[in-house]
Amino acid sequence: MNALHSSTSYHSVAVDHEDTQADATHMVRSSSPQDTQQWKTKLHSFTRWTLTPLGFLLTLYGLNIIAWGGMLFLLLCNAAPQMCNPDCNSDNSARRIWIEIDSQILNALFCVTGFGLAPWRIRDLYLWSCWRVGRRRASRERGLERLARVHGNWFVEDSEGSLLPDETRSLERGSRSPTPSWKLDVVVWGNMLNTIFQVCLAVCMWALNRFNRPSWTTGLFVGLACGAAAVPGVVMWLEKKRVKKESEHPGALLLVPRNAGFRKRPWK
Repeated sequence: MNALHSSTSYHSVAVDHEDTQADATHMVRSSSPQDTQQWKTKLHSFTRWTLTPLGFLLTLYGLNIIAWGGMLFLLLCNAAPQMCNPDCNSDNSARRIWIEIDSQILNALFCVTGFGLAPWRIRDLYLWSCWRVGRRRASRERGLERLARVHGNWFVEDSEGSLLPDETRSLERGSRSPTPSWKLDVVVWGNMLNTIFQVCLAVCMWALNRFNRPSWTTGLFVGLACGAAAVPGVVMWLEKKRVKKESEHPGALLLVPRNAGFRKRPWK
């Protein structure tokens, strides 16, 4: 009897395992065509976007940064020993000359965004100062509302303390939960610091030559400028993803407390 019971148990476990594998295989096979179609749709959309004037310029800009940055990385790793003549650290070697050329080209590419977006970043900093350090409540609310309107593609303003009527706020927000105000601080100051660090990098690259320029200045300001630009980009991307998810699945908001993670206005 014990042997018969053990055989029956083993047989049932084996059958359950086979059923589980069959279900998993069926799910993978059924989801693969849908995933493939989604990737094809995204690739088609990206291809159409690159054919637009703005998409073509941004794609060309990104490819230049990748190409010149990759070349600079290979030179710093001594990937071309033939350029080390008479030696790799000689100021007159082809390696050091091309490191300087690559650095100047990358600095010019970074200046396109650092200087080109400076007027809009200064405007955001002015609106931020009106919001955070304004003396009158009306000025603070007006500064926040204008700043929220500028960053409306990812920032959802809290309805409490707004000058707009309740009906208007409900239509604008829909089912989306408000964005924590500190994220707007990070984005505004991160973008502004990127421009400031880019100015410092440009001064070091253009005012000094490769013979008397300290080697630490280039690496320091490149790292600070890239970090200051990356943090706001990540914050906006994550928040935009959250807002999109809440717009597609409004029922998920029922799982989040209404005031979780949000602070009251500084003038409250």
